[in-house]
Amino acid sequence: MLDPSFLLVAIFLPIFPFSIVFNAIFAKVRHPWLRVFLLLGWPLVGILLFQVFAPQVAQWLVPMVVFTAVFYAFRLLAMREVGIWTGFLATSVWACFWLPLLDGDQDILLYVVWFGVPLATLVLLVGGLEKRFGAAYTNLYGGLAQTIPRFSGVFVVTILAAVATPVFPAFLSMLNIVVASKPAVAIALVGLWALWSWAGMRLIHGMIVGEPSEDRVRDMPMPLTWAFGAMMSLLIVAGFAMTGDL
Repeated sequence: MLDPSFLLVAIFLPIFPFSIVFNAIFAKVRHPWLRVFLLLGWPLVGILLFQVFAPQVAQWLVPMVVFTAVFYAFRLLAMREVGIWTGFLATSVWACFWLPLLDGDQDILLYVVWFGVPLATLVLLVGGLEKRFGAAYTNLYGGLAQTIPRFSGVFVVTILAAVATPVFPAFLSMLNIVVASKPAVAIALVGLWALWSWAGMRLIHGMIVGEPSEDRVRDMPMPLTWAFGAMMSLLIVAGFAMTGDL
């Protein structure tokens, strides 16, 4: 019989089918700042519960962790609504957090930050798209690189950071997790990483390139663009300075 405390942790560090809880809540919460709160706070609750209750872990946990992460990565490929896309990516990432948690990795809280900041930034950008166009879907209004170039640049960098592209802190986090895993799990995680990258490129292609919309919308203000650049620069420096020994 499953430990009840394990089931509770499995909701906040999502394992399928318990991952449905977060995604149902995330889909209903539309306010960007409430989504930021969810993205930063949800996995922290899971980690805290795991540390407090130290639940008994079933032997099938690691395969289910990998399955959950890969399952939601595949769902990213077909998801056009960018807000829900962000929730699916978060679910896929958080499932992976079980691996360093089980290994007693002391950097686990840093991993939450390194992945969480780009995800939180992305939901704020989604809110900006919804204000400008009324919705945030891929292939709905392509050519944002020509329509709102500053916003597009911030959007692309945020996606690259969220899918753990090299130089961003999430890359070092994922690399630590892969290196510490058993060979079979490490191979699966590399495949998962490739799926994230593929999904990120599809999202960028569906939003940024193509024929520009005829709608005239306001671009991101220059001071906000510089502020974002400064934040990402600090994040990169902090990631290299604080994440493991790599």
